[in-house]
Parts: sequence; structure tokens; C-alpha cells
Amino acid sequence: MMSLLASPPAAAARVRRARPGSLAVALAVLVVVLLPVAVTTERFLTLGNARAILASAALVGITAIGATLVMIAGSAVSMAASQTATVVAMVFLATLDQGLLVATLLALLGGVVLTAVQGLAVGYWEANPIVLTIAAGFAIGGGAIWFSGGTPVSAASGGYDVLNATPLGLPLAVYVLLVLAVLAEWILRRTTAGRQLYLVGENRAAARAAGLPVGRVTVVAWAFFGLCLAVTGVFLAAFNTSATTNLAGTLTLDAIAAVLVGGTAIAGGKGSALRTLGGAVLISVISDVLLLRGYSTGVQILVKGILVLAVVVLVHVRGRR
Repeated sequence: MMSLLASPPAAAARVRRARPGSLAVALAVLVVVLLPVAVTTERFLTLGNARAILASAALVGITAIGATLVMIAGSAVSMAASQTATVVAMVFLATLDQGLLVATLLALLGGVVLTAVQGLAVGYWEANPIVLTIAAGFAIGGGAIWFSGGTPVSAASGGYDVLNATPLGLPLAVYVLLVLAVLAEWILRRTTAGRQLYLVGENRAAARAAGLPVGRVTVVAWAFFGLCLAVTGVFLAAFNTSATTNLAGTLTLDAIAAVLVGGTAIAGGKGSALRTLGGAVLISVISDVLLLRGYSTGVQILVKGILVLAVVVLVHVRGRR
């Protein structure tokens, strides 16, 4: 029993010591390529554009922070993030006439329940998370169409204005992102639940044999992810003032890219919320540069995909060495 408990932390510690080298190389290459392109892009070096980058990073980053815990726990990625955030935004706007607090609580509850159910299937029934979340994405997307009737959902009142506040010139969502990132990192590094997440992701069979509550740990990770998705959906609703079925856009892809670029292993057992925060900012900078240079959404997705592929291959190859 003692060997089962000792082996995964030792393996995780070895990987954590080796990982910064891989990330340093990847980030150095990216900075060398991106910096001159960004600096020579018109309107990039402006205060307004910096705020836009942080606002975009906040929405992607909040989702990515939750996805980090899911990936660390060995549950791969969720393909239903965009649909979940959209439904949450619709629920928030539709119930805003009951007051901001009630609408927010209902939205948060909806996000947690939607993803916790998926975590239940993954953690206790060993469901494939990719297949499960693809199916969940279709189901939730269909629910969004049914709920909205295919038309935009708007609020009967403007009670969400407080969510669009800009303390010290920065969107409120930026501060929420920072709080969630610090909270998630504290959970991962300083609590028993966080250590269990690493152990389960490192070796699920060994963790189960050692008596760890694998199912419960998985559900908790997914529930936290659902909370982050709900927060993103609420901010999306407040910023756009209405919600359509494509409100969240490429949120799923952007969040996955931020997590992977931040160095979290898709196989589980390795990762950091703070590095995911850096990945979210990097993804937002890349998107901003491509947008300012007039590239289409398709090109932006292509570049992000290539970036994720390069980072995953680099980390995988160096990890094997």
C-alpha cells in the first residue's frame, strides 16, 4: 500500500521538475516569432488594445482555469464548453427580471449541474470524456435552440450593468480571472483535494488501488469546471446584452489551447492554473494580432491549432527523454 501511495507523487515531482524546461523553450520560440509581428502591427501598442486583450483573456482564461483541473485529473478535455456557456448565458438573461443575485445563482447552479453530471459518468462509469462531451455538446446545443426558439434571448432589465464595470480601467472579469487562478493554484498545491487530483490523473488504477475516491475527485473537478463555465457565460451575457446559439464562438478551442500551451498534460497528472493563465493571455495576444492584421476566423483557428500541436509535441518529446 505504501508503495502505491509513494510512487505517483514521486513521478509527478520528477515531471514537474522537468516541465519548466520544455515550457521555457516553447515560450522563447513563441516570443521570438510573435514579438516583432505584434510590435509592427498597427494599433497593437495602444492602451485600448491592451484592455481588449485582457478582456478577451479573461473570458477564455476563466474557462481554461476550470478545464485545467479536469485535465489534471486525467479526464482529457471537454468539447461542450461553448454550448454550456451559451445555455448559462441564456438562463441568466431570461431570469434577470428576478434580480441580479437570483439570476446569477441560477446560472452558476446550471453550469455546475451540467458539467457535474458529465463528471459523474467519467468518474464512476469510466465514460470516454471526449465522446461523452461531444454528445453532451450536441444535447446542450439542442437545448439552447429549444430554450431560445432560435431567436436571441435578451433581458427584461439592465441589471447586469454592474458586471460590465471597469475598476481601475480594467474589466471586472479580469479581477475574477485572477481570483479564480490563485484559488485554483492554492487548491492544487496546498490541499488534500488538489494532491488527489494529481494522483488520480497520474495513475487512475494505482489511485483506486490505494483507496483514493477517484469518482468523487473527478466529479469535484468537473463541478469546478462547470462553475468557471457559468461565470464565463454570465460575463458573456452581460457584455453582449443578449445571447444567441453561437454566443460563445470558439471558446472551447481557445480554452483547450490555453490549457495545453500552459503546459498541462492532456493525459493528466501534470499542470498549473497559473501557467494556464499565461497560456490564456498568449492565446488572446495571438488572436488580437491576427484580427488587427485582417485575418479571418478560419486563419485564427488554424494558427491556434498549429500552436497547440507544436507545444504538445515538444512537451511530449522532451518528457519522454
